[in-house]
Amino acid sequence: MSQQNAHGVNDRSDNRPNDQLTPVLRPVRAGNGFEEALEQILQVVRLGLVPGGERLPAERELAERLGISRVTLREVLKVLQDQGLVESRRGRYGGTFVLPRTEAPGEAELRRRVAGVDIEDVLRFREVLEVGAAGLCAAHGLSPDRSTRLREALARTHDAPLADYRRLDTMLHLTLAELCGSPTLTAQYAAVRATVNDLLDCIPLLVRNLEHSQRQHTALVEAVLDGDADGAREMMREHCGGTAALLRGFLT
Repeated sequence: MSQQNAHGVNDRSDNRPNDQLTPVLRPVRAGNGFEEALEQILQVVRLGLVPGGERLPAERELAERLGISRVTLREVLKVLQDQGLVESRRGRYGGTFVLPRTEAPGEAELRRRVAGVDIEDVLRFREVLEVGAAGLCAAHGLSPDRSTRLREALARTHDAPLADYRRLDTMLHLTLAELCGSPTLTAQYAAVRATVNDLLDCIPLLVRNLEHSQRQHTALVEAVLDGDADGAREMMREHCGGTAALLRGFLT
């Protein structure tokens, strides 16, 4: 409840909208700063913590709370604006305002597809399989022919047209799973990847995320080919975490 201060002015510091954001907004990890910041601000918007028509915290405050640069924050806000979730207004009373929620075409179908999927289970199982496969490939080493296959799968993802990117990305990950030497793991990964792709089809392709993913792919393949099992596992874990952050932000 509002209380009057010594000057007789209502003090609403106990009820400021920004205080409601504390459970959601937190410093992100360096590896997936863009993806995790996008996840958190999407949660703020989709949970209604800042109602439609009201303003998000100022860029400086948001950047400080998330532990990211204002350049990265602006890229995040641009994604939200492109998705019709916020709008930027100039002037003395400007800022980034949350738009009232309206159901976009196809949103009901999206909700139907997601409703039958335990997203957290899928993401955790995917991470276990992928981190394990990357570690096995690096620890056991790859023959020259297999190393060439992995390099070629990576090369095909570079400069891929957006329409082909997810298919070629899938092939890179499937190749790595196959090369680990466990047919059972490969089969399980193929199944879970099909579900992951269904979920990815429900969210937009973000150029910033794809560029980041490509850097992670390159570092991952280098670690595998160098026999750096710990490095390969850590990079794959970070890579899976970036995808998970986007899916949680848009879909959960």
